[in-house]
Amino acid sequence: MNLYKVKSELKYAMKSYCMEYHFETNGDGKITDWDCSLHDLQLCFGVKDFLVIAPQSVSGVILDDPESSKLLSAVAIALSNCSSMWPAFVPVHDPSRKSYIGIQSMGTIFTRRFEADHISSQVPVKLMHLEGLFELFVSKFAYSQLDFSAHFFQVHFTMKLTYKTISHDDDDATHGVDADFVESGGSPKGDTHTRTQWDDDCPWSEWYSAEDPVRGIELVTIWTDKMVESSSEMAELENASPHEAQRWMLCPDISSTISDGSRANSVGFASQLSLLVEALDMSFEAQFVEDFVSVEKPGMDNLKSSMVVPPPSVVDRLLKELFQDGVKLSGFRKSKHKKSRFIKGAPLESLFAQFCLSSLWFGNCNIRAIASFWIEFIREVRWCWEESQPLPRMASSGSIDLSTCLINQKLQMLAICIEKKQQLNEEYHDCIGSEDGHSVTMENDQVVDDSWKTPDPGEHSDEKCDSPSTPTNFHNSVNSGPTYGTKPDNFTPSSDSKSSDYMRRGSASVVGPMMLLKSHQSLHAPFTQEAPLMTEDMHEERLQAVDAFGDSFNFSAQLEKEILFSDMSAFKAANPEAVFEDFIRWHSPGDWETDDTLKSEPSSSFASVDSKDNWPPQGRLSQRMSERGNLWRKIWNDAPALPASEQKPLLDPNREGEKVLHYLETIRPHQLLEQMVCTSFRAAADTLNQTSFGGLKQMQTKIDQLYVTMASMLKPLQANRLSAGSEAIEDLRRLSVVFGHVEKLLTIAASLHRKFLQAPSMSEAIFTSYHEFYSKRMGTGSVEENGDTFSMKLQVRNHERQIVSSMFTPPTVNQSWRKVLSMGNLLNGHEPIVREIIFSKRDQVSGNHYASHTPRGYNKEIETYRMYISGTSNDLRVALSVASCD
Repeated sequence: MNLYKVKSELKYAMKSYCMEYHFETNGDGKITDWDCSLHDLQLCFGVKDFLVIAPQSVSGVILDDPESSKLLSAVAIALSNCSSMWPAFVPVHDPSRKSYIGIQSMGTIFTRRFEADHISSQVPVKLMHLEGLFELFVSKFAYSQLDFSAHFFQVHFTMKLTYKTISHDDDDATHGVDADFVESGGSPKGDTHTRTQWDDDCPWSEWYSAEDPVRGIELVTIWTDKMVESSSEMAELENASPHEAQRWMLCPDISSTISDGSRANSVGFASQLSLLVEALDMSFEAQFVEDFVSVEKPGMDNLKSSMVVPPPSVVDRLLKELFQDGVKLSGFRKSKHKKSRFIKGAPLESLFAQFCLSSLWFGNCNIRAIASFWIEFIREVRWCWEESQPLPRMASSGSIDLSTCLINQKLQMLAICIEKKQQLNEEYHDCIGSEDGHSVTMENDQVVDDSWKTPDPGEHSDEKCDSPSTPTNFHNSVNSGPTYGTKPDNFTPSSDSKSSDYMRRGSASVVGPMMLLKSHQSLHAPFTQEAPLMTEDMHEERLQAVDAFGDSFNFSAQLEKEILFSDMSAFKAANPEAVFEDFIRWHSPGDWETDDTLKSEPSSSFASVDSKDNWPPQGRLSQRMSERGNLWRKIWNDAPALPASEQKPLLDPNREGEKVLHYLETIRPHQLLEQMVCTSFRAAADTLNQTSFGGLKQMQTKIDQLYVTMASMLKPLQANRLSAGSEAIEDLRRLSVVFGHVEKLLTIAASLHRKFLQAPSMSEAIFTSYHEFYSKRMGTGSVEENGDTFSMKLQVRNHERQIVSSMFTPPTVNQSWRKVLSMGNLLNGHEPIVREIIFSKRDQVSGNHYASHTPRGYNKEIETYRMYISGTSNDLRVALSVASCD
């Protein structure tokens, strides 16, 4: 409303009155019909500036007719004495009737009188139809004895019809079911709804069902000013289609719980994340996770009374979902947000991320519920380990992703250990079976065992040994050093047939033209073991040890002794006549110097390019490899010639697996909650990021900003710099509020996208307008509730009308059984929720007829009668203004 108001109080006798003057500071003095910014009295009576005088009482109206007439007469005299033409109104009767009487001086000739009243029940059937309303207006100026249907009158007519789609959430039963279920400690994941929800195909529906923020669409159809002469024309107009209206305006009905920022009764990621932050704040009160559920731990009585742990049946169901057989990681990495990796959490579809999301809905995410859920979760993990069952939702191969949280790294290490453990068990059983089934032959009733027989020297024993496919835990190492998992372009199979080949074992291939130093043999790259995997804390321990030792080169070699020992053993087995220098040329080309390398950098990855015609290769060891007591040479001297397949595995799955379980079982509560908070924020954001919202630029910008904000605010948790009551906790509380703002905007964007799938320009226009309205409320703190509500009217173009019309699906029997269609102008079976009409009659008046002192020939057209009608089939409001010269 573009109005200003001046207020004044006055007393008369024992009564007090309040006088309010409403006015606009701009405009041409004319009122535009159906302007959405109009005040109620402006719309009813067609006035612009006006005065309202009302008693200062509880009701704010005058219930006594003589008093209202006396007050209005006094106001009219006062306004006339000061030559004012302000219309003045006095509220009368019961407040629910919204009744007014009013008067306005239009100069020295005419006076306009106003009257408005309201019927809230038992509307006469005749007044439910346009024909009857037309005759009601005509009766105000035509003789009552006339048959209105047989006469013609020139009446100006304009009409506004408002339609509204049936809300998806008219039946709120499911909301109560969801709320009760979550409060009882259950997770909404996997819950089967009794009816289809609007967001069933949204990514968050796996965890909760959100209220549709766009509760409906209001369509305003406007018939502009036209001349009507008879009631029969009105009867025809009542049967007209809304598509015949000159203007269509669309108004989205956005839920007030979304617009005002209210968090009451809201269920979503943001509300649960704020509870998780509170659990983090309380996690510093105990040393061990078990302390929060222990019945003997002192000081926890307050927690037990205020925090409920769900029953075991809920825990069993959640664990069954988490550890469902056959569930593996999918290709989510391809669709995740590019900035998600900056948050040190677990990937969305990983086991720990799913545990964190389940915890958000477990026992309303209190610290006791989380502690009990974690204990049961680790028991299930240990069962997988002891039974050698694959860990679901975890990759059992590849390297450890150090960009994730430590718990996820540990679980990934455990999954790999379980896989290795399974392989060892299978190899053991295969070995037992092969011993039982040795190839035996019967000759002359004697048993001859062939298993000990040595190969024929004329055959290529290395081809026999290496003919099977490469084992999964061994790698072909051909390039400069044991580059695990690579295969060079110049790969050539072993083809030497010298006598030394009889001793060669574990050869992967010949390394290009390289030759051994002490024998005229090609250098063979061996199969090597995979480097042992390490988690982040293991890397940190090694770095700290290097810093403490001082000599980084020798100590690094000491730390990698097992790997070097394995590689050297495999190299010796593949090259029986090799010397230490050969190993350096293959494993560390930079430590083999030739005259060429001293002058310029080599272009090849090999230390030297040899050929059988240029033998022996020229060069020498680098200074660090030539030093007396070099650790690498000592390891070389101690390493036996043993192929990788016969070596002890570098990664001991049993030892590493138990170390992982020890970490998980003894983790400090605050360390657990810190990683849960990081992972939960990341997983919740990654879930919402999968929402389809039609490419709205403002929404995508908000999501990008959210990831940047999360990465910044979660850094103290990633660096373990958190303590009880620190400022970082307050930052996390603010982060959950910001997350809630983005989540609400995203639900609106998703809802608009679904409703305007065929008209993306309309959804973009509505969201842009709402984004401007809501952006003022988005901050790091709570939303200030100033009472503003979002409203907008969007012009519907002609080619968009059919799309908007399709949103009004014909009502079902259950939706329409209580309604009696009685107003006409149906849109796909929907009658208007509100019908507003303005009738007016204009007359040419002659000055001579009304006053002798006016100039001869004075003629002016004025609006002598005006009637505003608003109502439905259940109520009716009528406002009448009449201009006369009496």
